[in-house]
Amino acid sequence: MKIPVVTSRPSWVNFSTRAFPLRWAARVVVAGLVLAALACGGGGDATMRGDGPGVSSASGAGPSFAVDPSWPRTMPDDWIMGSVTAVFVDARDHVWVTHLPETLTPEETSATQDPPIGLCCRSAPVVVEFDAQGNVVQGWGEPWNQDVADFPRNAHGLFVDHNDNVWIGTYRHHRVMKFTRDGQLLMQLGEYDVTGGSNDPDLLGGPAGIWVDPGTNEVFVADGYGNRRVVVYDGDTGAYRRHWGAYGETPDDAYQYDWGGPDHETSPPRQFSTVHGLVGSDDGLIYVADRRGNRIQVFQQDGTFVTEKIVQPRTLASGSAFVIALSPDPEQRWLYLADGTNHKVWILRRSDLEVVGDFGRGGRQVGQFLRPHGMGVDSQGNIYVGEASTGRRVQKFSISGG
Repeated sequence: MKIPVVTSRPSWVNFSTRAFPLRWAARVVVAGLVLAALACGGGGDATMRGDGPGVSSASGAGPSFAVDPSWPRTMPDDWIMGSVTAVFVDARDHVWVTHLPETLTPEETSATQDPPIGLCCRSAPVVVEFDAQGNVVQGWGEPWNQDVADFPRNAHGLFVDHNDNVWIGTYRHHRVMKFTRDGQLLMQLGEYDVTGGSNDPDLLGGPAGIWVDPGTNEVFVADGYGNRRVVVYDGDTGAYRRHWGAYGETPDDAYQYDWGGPDHETSPPRQFSTVHGLVGSDDGLIYVADRRGNRIQVFQQDGTFVTEKIVQPRTLASGSAFVIALSPDPEQRWLYLADGTNHKVWILRRSDLEVVGDFGRGGRQVGQFLRPHGMGVDSQGNIYVGEASTGRRVQKFSISGG
């Protein structure tokens, strides 16, 4: 069920195409930053670190970012979010967010306990749409009164395509669901709670990220929980097109490797670990975040391997490569990598995948992160980052250089 917001917030608006932004003026923000040049190895460990809250410290040519503490505005009806699993900015510069209501505690949702134990709060719907100013436009997906067939249970990964369809993965239940903008189910890829391994053409493992090519209407899915692949479907019919694993090879679910071990950088794994996010560029490349593989792999759209970049190779636990976003300038000069283990966003030059800066650090203060897990970029180049685990918020970082 769609939940419109009937307050002073903007009324419903029609979808329109995002205009290309003007080329960014190159400038470097250096005031207030402490610069520490680290040795630059093949693992992309070279960064320049800043000391202000949410301030990036990109090197000479990179963009800089500062947190906007006024975004988003207070949500209506005492809504509160659990772990944020996806953030996407659509062609209207509206910010879409999915979260996990099941991660909220009774204390956080005291108003909905039986009996209520306090005045606030109650879970927001699974999917929430904000306008550019941070006002809630709508929310839909209600596990408390919808059948599991109709809403994205355990949502993970979100994409609003060129036809205004909203694609959402459900990583624990093996499906991708296609909705209208107001939450009406149109199509499902995969089958609820049924999986068949990385080489099954019809069943999914744990879909974690989605990108739709506006030219071909093909749906690229990061099928990375349980499975180890990128898989492609037709966006209209749902027909299987192709799939591939790391280096464009056939995925092998039985593959074993010492993830994050001493040989990770010099002898990278031949298979994906956790294919967690992906995005397509305007020049026809697919960028894949292999989370526990601590790397980005780049492919042509047919699955032909192009190159890879390892970032912080000795990162253990969940790895360093969570989700990828590209800058909106015509050349898409910058690539942003959210790192949910080191609690920061890495800034890479897309042409050679060299790390030129970063922003964020672990913590609960404004501009800090606990498990950045979802990320989107608007038409002006501002970045929106959502935090999973106990982070449970979305923050806006305004671009100020590059």
